[in-house]
Amino acid sequence: MNNILVTGSNGQLGSEIRKLSSNYDYTFFFTDRNSLDITYEEDIKEFIQTNNINTIINCAAYTAVDKVESDEVNADKINHLAVKSLAIISKEKNIKLIHVSTDYVFDGKNYKPYNEADETNPNGVYGKTKLDGEVAMQKVNLTNSIIIRTSWVYSSFGANFVKTMIRLGRERDSLGVIFDQVGTPTYARDLAKAILDIMPNIKNEKVEIYNYSNEGVLSWYDFAKEIMTMAKIDCIVNPIETKEYPTPASRPHYSLLNKSKIKEEFNIIIPYYKDSLDECLRRMGERK
Repeated sequence: MNNILVTGSNGQLGSEIRKLSSNYDYTFFFTDRNSLDITYEEDIKEFIQTNNINTIINCAAYTAVDKVESDEVNADKINHLAVKSLAIISKEKNIKLIHVSTDYVFDGKNYKPYNEADETNPNGVYGKTKLDGEVAMQKVNLTNSIIIRTSWVYSSFGANFVKTMIRLGRERDSLGVIFDQVGTPTYARDLAKAILDIMPNIKNEKVEIYNYSNEGVLSWYDFAKEIMTMAKIDCIVNPIETKEYPTPASRPHYSLLNKSKIKEEFNIIIPYYKDSLDECLRRMGERK
């Protein structure tokens, strides 16, 4: 029997894994910061031993990108030091660890989709602490464990760009959305399914990094336009530059991810972003 610990299970990805869990012959233990605080190493050890855990999917993260700019200590505890603890424990107990990271480890100055070996250079605290977590995990040098970098995550669960656009689109006649940040959205349900599908086939001598997002290339403006079109919301979306919408944290202007490695090594098909957006809106009851 495969006993799987899913941390951060009330977030978008964790919620999607929970939703899909009945389709898989595993025993899942879904935790959040109230039931298992991963910043306490002894608590993790006790939980793992008590429940005979042999796989960890770490969805827990401090993802409030703007807030972490003034809360680096707590971001470091969750995004870096907790990951280090999970890695050390996983190595000691021969546990498979799947850790979810972000496109924010890059500075967004590339001219072609980032692959896993490209140089990292985070712009802000969020990206820095997530990268520190990656590096710590790699230094522990555990086997059968991977890091998955993703981008622009949305879901029918939690707060996200899709839900915000639907709400604002119904409240306003028009709104401005940034057009000079380019990447690809990731439907958390697609990523959750990919993780659960590839999990039995993860076999590597050192920590491997993989990229995952949906297929396609677009800006936040394009994404907003598509949301309004699919949901049939009569709101004018205007393109604006990043400088017109200042935020505490700097966002990558270009965060396209090359997914060739994960597709080839695990023989998976990644859905096109419009197809996934359509499915998510239908699940939300918003597809008109």
